[in-house]
Amino acid sequence: MPIADSVVLGANVQIHHPALVNLYGCTIGDDVKIGAFVEIQKGSVIGSRCKISSHSFVCEGVTIEDEVFVGHGVVFTNDPYPRAAAGGRLQTGADWAVVPTLVRRGASIGSGAVIRCGVTIGEHAMIGAGAVVTHDVAPHAIVAGVPARPIGDMRRERDEG
Repeated sequence: MPIADSVVLGANVQIHHPALVNLYGCTIGDDVKIGAFVEIQKGSVIGSRCKISSHSFVCEGVTIEDEVFVGHGVVFTNDPYPRAAAGGRLQTGADWAVVPTLVRRGASIGSGAVIRCGVTIGEHAMIGAGAVVTHDVAPHAIVAGVPARPIGDMRRERDEG
């Protein structure tokens, strides 16, 4: 699993096991940490000071702004209706269009979460472990469950904690 020549790496990017990642055609900002068994596909953008934990999948069309935490085994999608074949033949890139996803600055995504394409996760939002995010998440919201539903507000949690 390579780090392709097409990857743009910022300063001080830490990839502790470069032989165990698959990065191609993506842009990675400064001071990012990337765990083992991570795939980041072409056209994806990772901001500065992010952590992408092991076994996570960031597909084409995903933009992650600065200071975002992505837990272990997080999966992003980019096609709302995936199919292997169309018209009796195996699909190609010409058979579908990427639906972009945006994760705003300072958000945190818990381990095992699945992020459906086309959503925006707001600034400083918190996604619970194992959540399935199917709709936009408001800034500072805490969401959990399948499908993910609001259960709190990070501003209140910080004030009380």
